[in-house]
Amino acid sequence: MALIVQKFGGSSVKDAERLNNVADIVTSTYKEGNDVVVVVSAQGDTTDDLIAKAAEINDRPSKREMDMLLSSGEQISAALLAMAIERMGYPVVSLLGWQAGFDTSSDYGNARIKRVDPSRIKQELDKRRIVVVTGFQGVNRYGDMTTLGRGGSDTSAVAIAATMHADLCQIFTDVDGVYTADPRKIPGAIKLSSISYDEMLELATLGAQVLHNRSVEMAKKYNIELEVLSSLTRRKGTIVKEESNVEKMLISGVAKDDNIARISIIGVPDKPGLAFRIFSRLAAKGINVDIILQSIGRNGTKDISFTVDKNKMDDAIALLQAHAENWGASNIVSDDNVTKVSIVGAGMESHPGVAAEMFEALFSRSVNIQMISTSEIKISVLLNKADGDRAVEAIHEKFFENA
Repeated sequence: MALIVQKFGGSSVKDAERLNNVADIVTSTYKEGNDVVVVVSAQGDTTDDLIAKAAEINDRPSKREMDMLLSSGEQISAALLAMAIERMGYPVVSLLGWQAGFDTSSDYGNARIKRVDPSRIKQELDKRRIVVVTGFQGVNRYGDMTTLGRGGSDTSAVAIAATMHADLCQIFTDVDGVYTADPRKIPGAIKLSSISYDEMLELATLGAQVLHNRSVEMAKKYNIELEVLSSLTRRKGTIVKEESNVEKMLISGVAKDDNIARISIIGVPDKPGLAFRIFSRLAAKGINVDIILQSIGRNGTKDISFTVDKNKMDDAIALLQAHAENWGASNIVSDDNVTKVSIVGAGMESHPGVAAEMFEALFSRSVNIQMISTSEIKISVLLNKADGDRAVEAIHEKFFENA
């Protein structure tokens, strides 16, 4: 007997037909003699609909009340799925995040899991029940409902798998695995049989929407083997694990992130300590900075450009403008009409010339590069948003046309 955690995303449970399909998958796993814990997201576009409903009432609701509202989406999914399984004649119980033992921080809207007490889940499994848990949510030390941020149901599933030492954690989505690019946009995208935690983490962070990056971090930390597969096709998916040769490919994927903005601080004095003062202020406000470019000093000044999440752009600009005079900056400029395109692959570490091939592909389509960032297993470039899809197509063709 194995313990298997299965997570189903919003598209997998969006209506009665899909819910019955999920119930069939879950009960088939149960009939094989396994203990099964299921984690569900809200149905379809429920979360977006709830956000819209909130906006009709209050254009600036508190984050606490938004968590109270948004957590209801997963409750609906869990109860409906339990009813579908119950109708099929199998023992089942649905649990909210707090009932399943999720203790979180008090960062409403983006809470972190502090610990998971699996005692209630274990009690239900001992009774040979299928346990359906609401993803994306928990409870803080004040007894308030909290949510883990978009994609948080993946993290909920991995947290349960890690805490309970599950034999396998399956993440069911509307695609049947991890591809070298978005198969909905790149017809020649190749499905990978396996991918390493580090490569998957980079892809998830850089815009690939298959897995939530925090779930991959947790899986790597606790060595939880993940399988990404489709709830619709029932075909074998992609395994995310510690090491993978990814069929000995040079790179494992191309990702695009449109949720990005570039900010430039113009004409700051060219002296030590200024970069620390700027970026420490941003960090204190919880604003993550990605690609950074600093110009060579001229006439005693320099320009510093960097990227942030688009939804943090206004906060970052307000903070920088408040201190620009003290720093001696002449201007703050921004642009949210940009996109970040990245390639990821462990093969880069031992193969020179990968960057040159990427830049050649962009040049072949007359795509101009604004900024560049590199690490051992990734190269990211900032481009005009209009060039994004064309850039991904060119890069994918360059690296995978003969794969």
